[in-house]
Amino acid sequence: MNKLYAALLCAGVFFSSSLRAQDEWIIKADKIDPSNYYGITVANGMIGVVSAPEPFTVKSVVLAGAYDLYGRGRVSNFLNSFNLLNMSLQINGRDIEAGNISNFKQQLDMQHAAFTTTFDFGDLASVKYTYYALRQLPFTVLMDISIVAKKKISISCSSTMQTPEDLRDVQNYFNEVAGSQGRISLLTSMAKSPTGKLQLCASTTFMFNEPAEQQPHMMHQMEANDMHWMQFSKDIPAGQTYRYGLVGSSITSAHDADPLNQVERLTIFAKIQGLDKLIQYHTDAWADLWKSDIKIDGDPQAQQDVHSMLYHLYSFSRAGTAYSPSPMGLSGLGYNGHVFWDADLWMFPALLVLHPDIAKSMVEYRFQRLAAAKQNAFEHGYKGAMFPWESADNGVEETPVWALTGPFEHHITADVALAAWQYYCVTQDKQWLLEKGWPILSATADFWASRVERNDPGHYDINKVVAADEWAENVDNNAFTNAAAIANLRNAAAAAKLLGFTPDPDWQLVAQNIPILKFPDGVTKEFATYKGEGIKQADVNLLGYPLNIITDQAQVKKDLEYYETRIPNEGTPAMTEGIFALLYARLGNGDKAYHYFKDAYEPNLNPPFRVIAETKGGTNPYFATGAGGILQSVLMGFGGLDITPEGIAQIKSALPPNWRSVTITGVGPAKKTYTVKQ
Repeated sequence: MNKLYAALLCAGVFFSSSLRAQDEWIIKADKIDPSNYYGITVANGMIGVVSAPEPFTVKSVVLAGAYDLYGRGRVSNFLNSFNLLNMSLQINGRDIEAGNISNFKQQLDMQHAAFTTTFDFGDLASVKYTYYALRQLPFTVLMDISIVAKKKISISCSSTMQTPEDLRDVQNYFNEVAGSQGRISLLTSMAKSPTGKLQLCASTTFMFNEPAEQQPHMMHQMEANDMHWMQFSKDIPAGQTYRYGLVGSSITSAHDADPLNQVERLTIFAKIQGLDKLIQYHTDAWADLWKSDIKIDGDPQAQQDVHSMLYHLYSFSRAGTAYSPSPMGLSGLGYNGHVFWDADLWMFPALLVLHPDIAKSMVEYRFQRLAAAKQNAFEHGYKGAMFPWESADNGVEETPVWALTGPFEHHITADVALAAWQYYCVTQDKQWLLEKGWPILSATADFWASRVERNDPGHYDINKVVAADEWAENVDNNAFTNAAAIANLRNAAAAAKLLGFTPDPDWQLVAQNIPILKFPDGVTKEFATYKGEGIKQADVNLLGYPLNIITDQAQVKKDLEYYETRIPNEGTPAMTEGIFALLYARLGNGDKAYHYFKDAYEPNLNPPFRVIAETKGGTNPYFATGAGGILQSVLMGFGGLDITPEGIAQIKSALPPNWRSVTITGVGPAKKTYTVKQ
């Protein structure tokens, strides 16, 4: 632990909010510093909206699956979509701005996935607005606005559509459609992605509670080709509250063959349902998600933080798709929206045990790109399937050429296979295993059988790799890579037997001869030339979990005590110490497990919503990978859940001394409840 951080924590100075009771569902920001503000994301697994510290403004809007070739590294990158929730408000002819309002507060209600901002405008009005990424409508967002008139006021409200700077060939439309609830005014924009590969479209409309004949008249204006808006005005008597809504959709040609027409249809569809019904359906959908929950008795701040981690994983993924989240989910363009082992090894297990239907989408993402992985193996002279280190829409390698991780971080192939095997283990779905799991497991096993260098018995070496510890490049016989390959080969053979197939006998031969190296004192060696250097990631320790290659608890403890001293205070990702916490909980040491649980993420938090950055002191939130790793420390560490070939089991574990119990609800297909008590 960083010495300064430890001293401040002991003194009750650093994150003093952790020392007072916290609401388990609501994160409040009462004092907002725009210069030190890291937005929180409202998302539904398809569209993500990131908050901003200014009134009626969102920082960005991101759509899953929308990539084009531009920017970093000559590879496909995530695209910002139209910022379709930006608005402006005038009261008595004065623009509402950060400098002329007071009592500006924001909060995230994680239980209902709702982000609310409130403020006062002098002695004239109080304003409240809440926005949602509607869970029941994957491409649709909603803002619910209420203005309380303290005196008689006149308001003028605009919905603004501005084209992100990387898009081109913008076209703007203002359409009015006759409907039973009055005329539906649609503010719509369409643009092309940087190369013209995609069409991106967005459309919004206002929602009113008045009868059609009393609804405000809409005006349309255009300042420039990349910005236009629609506007209405309204007089509000003193003492009355005026409520209205803004609903909008955003979709691309990656999602629909006719995005321009479909985006307007989706917006009309949402408007006709009405404001209250949209919110109710959204609330019901999130209530269903939260049937799978983690409940901590005895640590209110940890409970809130764990809910935040679950909220973000739920927000960044959804069932019924073939998408898998990037390290930063839908919180922005971080890591270009690419999919790494972060999804398969770190986020997937938590989602798998709590929502197998969501996890299925992540495995489906890999299955649909299996052909590209086979082509990648062929191009490198190997058999089977070799998954890319960075993957985007079509499954080809998307790592910039200056990063050695692309051609050499081969453990990603085994990580994909492990997720496929774990999905079968939890669901026991043999039909899925036959149709989807077996093609992944067998092709990846064939890759490892061709990847090893067959030198001598016991020396089927895997040389020249980037380790799971990414500070170790161009190394031989990396512990995690070798062990992951062994697990891949064994699991493929197990799948074959379950399906009545004869496994390739070469898989067993290769698995038996891949070495796991050791120091003279018996500590597992990270790679052939490793001499005790600092490490970025848990690498060797992953052999105890999740690979289960090292099952002897004395060996797990020996490796843990060695490598926990090799982690520096800076530059390591949040999930590294999450694995330490998990293993110590399974070893029965609740004190050390709690130390690593807290140190894994608290130094990584950024204001005002405690969003997790990748590293201690980092500023690139939201780091969903870290959240996934820390959640595993609670689910599989403190909670004792274990994924076995027969399904989910519970093994003995230890709780932190200050936790009275952990209860995990909605686990697995049967939605079981598991509890651990002191």
